[in-house]
Amino acid sequence: MSRFALIKAVLGPIMRLMFRPQVEGAEHIPADGPVILAGNHLTFIDSIVLPVVTRRQVFFIGKDEYVTGKGFKGRLMAWFFTGVGMIPVDRDGANGGVAALMTGRRILEEGKVFGIYPEGTRSPDGRLYRGRTGIARLTLMTGAPVVPFAMIGTDKLQPGGRGIPRPGRVTVRFGEAMEFSRYEGMDRDRYVLRAVTDSVMTEVMQLSGQEYVDMYATKAKAA
Repeated sequence: MSRFALIKAVLGPIMRLMFRPQVEGAEHIPADGPVILAGNHLTFIDSIVLPVVTRRQVFFIGKDEYVTGKGFKGRLMAWFFTGVGMIPVDRDGANGGVAALMTGRRILEEGKVFGIYPEGTRSPDGRLYRGRTGIARLTLMTGAPVVPFAMIGTDKLQPGGRGIPRPGRVTVRFGEAMEFSRYEGMDRDRYVLRAVTDSVMTEVMQLSGQEYVDMYATKAKAA
């Protein structure tokens, strides 16, 4: 049994009991082949709920601080996060963005599922913010379809992304797969990248029902 299967078998029932996830549209996720899951990001537990509700293992980029902790707690966190599919990357370094992009590309070229939050960070106020164009570059470079998804209610269980989440019900809603083969070879055209990204974010907005803000979440947090 793989570490992911073990974690899901042991913790999956606990997570389902605690968060009581209602899943809609899971049939839109292809049973095999590369696929990008792109959704909103409300709180820390989004990345714990998502692997629980999908049949296929979802790989995603995470802060390297999650796997560099000391002592028993640090080793346990590293074992858990890498086991569920997190790939640690120093995103704050000079080449952090490129490293994250190349990691996502490698995962997709291996025919796996790559999860991404196009906003780049958690929403500071529950609204949906402008997406960064890395999502567009990934789909155009690899040809992988994009399945938009929405997390609904996770921020109510863990406000601000801190502390132990309280029990409650969350909804994970997946939309129909989107493909952008018509833009093949145009992954360096900034207008195409923005158009593709905005198309994905529009679908996420419709799935989540969030108010859309046409600015980056990082700028909103810094204001």
